[in-house]
Amino acid sequence: MIPGVFFIVGPTASGKSTLALELARRWNAELVGADAFQIYDGLPILTAQPSQADRAAVAHHLVGEIPLGESFDAGKYLRRAQTCLADIASRGRHAIVVGGTGLYVRALTHGLVDLPPAQPALRAQLEASSLPSLIDQLRSLDPQGAETIDLKNPRRVIRALELCITTGQPLAALRTQWNAPLRHQGVFLTREAAELHDRIRTRTTAMLSQGVLEEVALCSQASTTASMAIGFAQIQALLQNRITAETAALEIQTATRHYAKRQITWFKKAPGFSALHLQRGADIAHTADQLAASLPN
Repeated sequence: MIPGVFFIVGPTASGKSTLALELARRWNAELVGADAFQIYDGLPILTAQPSQADRAAVAHHLVGEIPLGESFDAGKYLRRAQTCLADIASRGRHAIVVGGTGLYVRALTHGLVDLPPAQPALRAQLEASSLPSLIDQLRSLDPQGAETIDLKNPRRVIRALELCITTGQPLAALRTQWNAPLRHQGVFLTREAAELHDRIRTRTTAMLSQGVLEEVALCSQASTTASMAIGFAQIQALLQNRITAETAALEIQTATRHYAKRQITWFKKAPGFSALHLQRGADIAHTADQLAASLPN
């Protein structure tokens, strides 16, 4: 068991942050983010980071800490998160890991295998190819693996190809090489699809009215990783008058729903998390009370 650590995972807009905050107040805990985009500084509105008031009420870690120009990955996350969890434990407090980036969560619960680093010559060759060409190549080498990644994300397609080419193995074979899992405790939040879509639509509308255009306009040096945040490309297109505000909103909602679907698929297959279904209008404070009562002091 990972001592003193509880996980709250699930799809975007499911209410993870709100539940984690309520539980932290009841369990003498600090929050540790496990979100590939909330970890960046400079995009609090776009990535739906916890508010300053919430961050003042309960200590948050690995949220808004990485400069936008810096590339980030699961290996870097694991090292930072392990240091953070050790520090929290040394102060006699519990930790709640909260987020929806499955690879970050799995790094904490299983560790990471030593995968080959990027090879500059191969990377340059792949980056010079079009995305459709890269997808065709990946499907040729590893048709099953191609169905498990976001094919709209060039960075992920290129990395998958690198691994297939340099190791000579499909992604499925590499994923079986995770270290033996640590016993861990946590919940996987679920909601009815219609309600989750409503929450995504509401969040998108609020984001567009809260200054996200000005926020993205200031991000001239965003890394490839940071610029993959959902909505970043659409807001840039809107700023450049290439699409309308209505189109941007619809595209962001669609991309967010697709991302949520992939998250749900990932966490359904992840061992060690109990499903926690939240009904529309659920009393989050009561849910936090029930969780706190089940956890050790």
